[in-house]
Amino acid sequence: MELRHLQALVAINDHGTFSAAAEHLGTVQSNISAHVARLERELGAPLIDRSNGQLTEPGSVVVARARRILTELDALASDVAACSDEVRGTVRVGMIGTTARWLVPQVIDQASSRHPYLALVVVEGSTTGLEPQLGSGQLDLAVLNLPLPSKEFTSTPLFEEDLVLVVPVEHPLTSLTRPVTFDDVAGMKLILPLPGTAFRDELDSAVRPLGVVLEASTQIDGLRLIASLTFEGYGPAILPATAIPSYLRSRFQAIMIEGLPRRRVGVAQRSRGLPSAPTLALIDLLGATIASATDLPEGLHPPAS
Repeated sequence: MELRHLQALVAINDHGTFSAAAEHLGTVQSNISAHVARLERELGAPLIDRSNGQLTEPGSVVVARARRILTELDALASDVAACSDEVRGTVRVGMIGTTARWLVPQVIDQASSRHPYLALVVVEGSTTGLEPQLGSGQLDLAVLNLPLPSKEFTSTPLFEEDLVLVVPVEHPLTSLTRPVTFDDVAGMKLILPLPGTAFRDELDSAVRPLGVVLEASTQIDGLRLIASLTFEGYGPAILPATAIPSYLRSRFQAIMIEGLPRRRVGVAQRSRGLPSAPTLALIDLLGATIASATDLPEGLHPPAS
């Protein structure tokens, strides 16, 4: 079994076809076919269903293991480079959309000055969409909503963020002179996250003791999309404070709701395996960016000790 055989199978899985895998790896399709055939003979099982181009069950098992092997090889070269105080290599980081919008530019600035040979691959998505990619090894780490239910991951708190009700400035609630409560929100049709997502669980936990049920006009997995729909006029939503761009604050108001807890965001990585030097460097950069920034978005707070 050779590494190029594993690389070929992973590339087919990632890019969809033998020809796309060949283009990605800088070779020809016949080589990809030969590598996969050799791997199938050695393992004694078909890895790709030739009728539809999809991985078989054994193929999925091999890809999951192969991805980890290839990740460890990348980490090996990066760790050796780090022995000479030079962090060099690629880190694949997933990041929830509302955080990525303001955090990624600051991390890029920090990385370019402190680790000029560190290459970043940023994948934006929701917590539920990024967790499987982190678990499979497609991502080295991820900035996600906490807590994470799976013991497959460890996490370090990064910051806490106010959650606010976002409504147009002409909404009746904006004229209240007293604190807004969940009783004021009861009966309001909201664009809500999907049940079972970390953010939705936080909202439901906050209102359950009060006997309030949040009513949904639409349910969506992805705070960035929820925010976009709210700003397009499709209805109010409860969002992280940073979801409101500065240029929209004249049209929309962020209303604090009494008793609504802050969102917790942290850096997650797989529990098993040894993080590479570039991955550790990026974790350090993320923490340093939050700790040292003088212009953090409004509504962010250091994590509770």
